Amino acid sequence: MEEILELLDNKSTEYKMIKHKRVYTIEEINDINLEKIGLIPKNIFLRNANGKVHYLVTCHPDKKVDIKKLTKDLNSTHLSFGSPERLKKYLNVEKGSVSPLGFIYDENSEVIFVFDKDLVNKTIGVHPNRNDYTIFLKFNDLVKLIEEHGNKIVYLNI
Repeated sequence: MEEILELLDNKSTEYKMIKHKRVYTIEEINDINLEKIGLIPKNIFLRNANGKVHYLVTCHPDKKVDIKKLTKDLNSTHLSFGSPERLKKYLNVEKGSVSPLGFIYDENSEVIFVFDKDLVNKTIGVHPNRNDYTIFLKFNDLVKLIEEHGNKIVYLNI
């Protein structure tokens, strides 16, 4: 988490960090009423059929992700959930703490970030790779950080 805060501070990115109980699902985070500060998106880590391409899908929390449609929209082979080992390897997180801020641990910028177009221009809350804190920042600032890191970004209507 320290690396993330250091990056945000070094880039003069405005953010607000909230400490809370550990949460593992969107439903649990909704129970602590953080939506007053900003939108808390859903994050899903996926891999393609041969495991060579990885995606972090971040979308509006009320949306269901249709993996078959997503596969087609991304022009990918069959998509499935990435294993805990892959999560750790590429984003340095565990299940329940998945976050687009994990990009800083993706040393080779291999993960493709897929964002729901409904997040654009919103203030969103994401974990700083721990599920007992939420950092609120402008979506556009997050995208800028990911782009500067070198990861590919795709916008879709999810």
